[in-house]
Amino acid sequence: MRAFQELVDEAAAADVSGWSFDWLDGRATEQRPPWRYSRLLAARLPHSPSALDIDTGGGEVIAEMPQLASRMVVTEGWPPNVERARVLLQPRGVAVVAVEPGRSLPFADASFSLVTSRHPVRPDWSEIARVLRDGGSYLAQHVGPASAFELIEYFRGPLPHERFARDPHRGVAAARRAGLEIVELRTARCRMEFFDIGAVVYTLRKCAWWVPDFAVEWHRARLERLDAHIRTHGAFVAHSTRILIEASRAPRREAQQ
Repeated sequence: MRAFQELVDEAAAADVSGWSFDWLDGRATEQRPPWRYSRLLAARLPHSPSALDIDTGGGEVIAEMPQLASRMVVTEGWPPNVERARVLLQPRGVAVVAVEPGRSLPFADASFSLVTSRHPVRPDWSEIARVLRDGGSYLAQHVGPASAFELIEYFRGPLPHERFARDPHRGVAAARRAGLEIVELRTARCRMEFFDIGAVVYTLRKCAWWVPDFAVEWHRARLERLDAHIRTHGAFVAHSTRILIEASRAPRREAQQ
């Protein structure tokens, strides 16, 4: 294995824009959930008259789809990712819409038959329900509670309260309050392995909210200890948690009268 400083410098200089993790090929792995979200999405999109993908990142997931909805729209809140998504998706006729996190979606009520998202930042259930047509579906893979906390708590220390965030049952309750009916809910715990310290540095830079104050020099001592652990044991092991959720838009009250 290469020297600590060489690995760290390489990872610190790497481009972390977009939502592709190809840089980690051969340096880290993450087990995939059994439901294969990309396959589910690929099967659903061609049969949807209109679809919206929320928090699309750099558009990588949608770009992999062999066929898209007749009307395909994506949203993203981070400007560098917006530009990447436009490069990837506009040639295929996808509308890429920049949004402000925490603001209402810039679409009329009942605009889409399908809303999707892979790892949304913070699902706004009321907005999802608002833009769905009656009988329309929300299909998404969410990050679950305490995901990658072995790595996060290594740098931040114990986070007992944060471990309860993203609880799937709380999400289900919020979805129902917004007017959605739960069709399917599945959870998975997936093994992650980091094979060199550069993979750790790259991941913490890309997923900047995991350790918000992360900086190589600030965390150098911990990185050196973690590097020693990887060299001794072959990898640092953590676990991600994932949630598959599908929900249907209940008929609006006006339609019932």
